[in-house]
Amino acid sequence: MDHQQFILDKLTGILNVTDKTKGAELLKLIDEAGRTFIGGAGRSLLVSRFFAMRLVHAGYNVSMIGEIVTPAIKAGDLLILVSGSGGTETLLPFVKKAKSLGAKLVVISMKKSSPMADAADLVIQIGQDDSFPLTKGMPMGSQFELSTLIFLEGVISELIHAKGLTEEGMRAIHANLE
Repeated sequence: MDHQQFILDKLTGILNVTDKTKGAELLKLIDEAGRTFIGGAGRSLLVSRFFAMRLVHAGYNVSMIGEIVTPAIKAGDLLILVSGSGGTETLLPFVKKAKSLGAKLVVISMKKSSPMADAADLVIQIGQDDSFPLTKGMPMGSQFELSTLIFLEGVISELIHAKGLTEEGMRAIHANLE
């Protein structure tokens, strides 16, 4: 068995049934926001960090929730949460706080309805309800996280093309205290 092809085929199937128009909706909310806050838990947190970093490289004001230097969220800001289940207990207080202060909420999930999604201004469902069966060789959420990573990289590609961003311009913003 070609395990890399097996994984790519699974991800392609999931992304083929994901609504691609949601990327443009996400970019519109990011453009309209004063500041963007991004988070997740576990492997979804890692995926959210990829996206946050690319947005910073594109010149946006982005903070990761839960960091010691993260400022207070307020009205006009945007909170983007990545959660496969849409019900991650540690993230639910962030949903409540952001909404109570007038920030907008985007939830990226494998479920179109969940405690987080039901409070969201935009829900981006990766795949469909039946897209994530238990799959030997792709344990514990791999299908969701990798599909989400690719979806969000597609959103960044859309952003780069729409705004005419260059590799040189993005590289100039890249961290230099590494």
